[in-house]
Amino acid sequence: MNIPKLTLNDGRSIPALGFGTYSLNGSEGVETIVRAIGNGYRLLDSAFNYENEGAVGQAVRQSKLAREELFISSKLPGRHHRYKEAIATVEESLYRAQLDYYDLYLIHWPNPKEGLYVEAWQALIDCQKKGYIQSIGVSNFLPEHIETLKKETGILPVINQVELHPYFNQQQQRQYDAEQKIITMAWSPLGRGKELFNEPVLEAIAKETGKSVAQVILRWQIQLGVIPIPKASSDKNQLANKEVFGFELSEQQVQQINQLSRADGRINNQDPAVYQEF
Repeated sequence: MNIPKLTLNDGRSIPALGFGTYSLNGSEGVETIVRAIGNGYRLLDSAFNYENEGAVGQAVRQSKLAREELFISSKLPGRHHRYKEAIATVEESLYRAQLDYYDLYLIHWPNPKEGLYVEAWQALIDCQKKGYIQSIGVSNFLPEHIETLKKETGILPVINQVELHPYFNQQQQRQYDAEQKIITMAWSPLGRGKELFNEPVLEAIAKETGKSVAQVILRWQIQLGVIPIPKASSDKNQLANKEVFGFELSEQQVQQINQLSRADGRINNQDPAVYQEF
């Protein structure tokens, strides 16, 4: 089953489901990513700080697919928000992956204590003009941070990638993003623990739909207009995660999942208002 595409606010298109590559490094990581591409994934999410842009680039070359068939994303780390450093970091990302361009590049975290994210954003705008990047976005940005980017540069992100799963559904952030025509992307879409997979509400919906808990969660995100980027090592899970476009949850089921969200639902309590990423 092919993954459908969504249209970004800059007119470009992006797959509605991606593949996360966090911790997929070295030859083993390359092999896993190559299999994901073979299993139909076209959006690959990476980051400078994952130290695996080289593995992603190697997987792209081993896949034998034309470059334009793939959508490759990476992210700028907090320690390189200063303008000249940000430009050099994007260039280094390209050298590491041996790519001519990235389809999407994000500021990984706003790091508001330093207050340099506007400088970093201007660097991404200019990297886009240079042809290094097709589309530019942010990760873990709150509405106040995006409003600052809009005020200072007049240019909005196409994507805001945030922590989003049933225990932290980001309702207010999603609503703001949608109002700004920014697509919300979910990191850790399945959480990072067994607690979520043993959630009775999710187990009941999985039984009702004849799907797995993971498929129910991913379908819920798809119906919210969110792009999930799950990571999966086995072919079985890679394929199962992709099989979420052939069924729908009822509005009641969506609302049941929405009600699982908690104020303290973040996995590692990484609040972008104060969290520092370097």
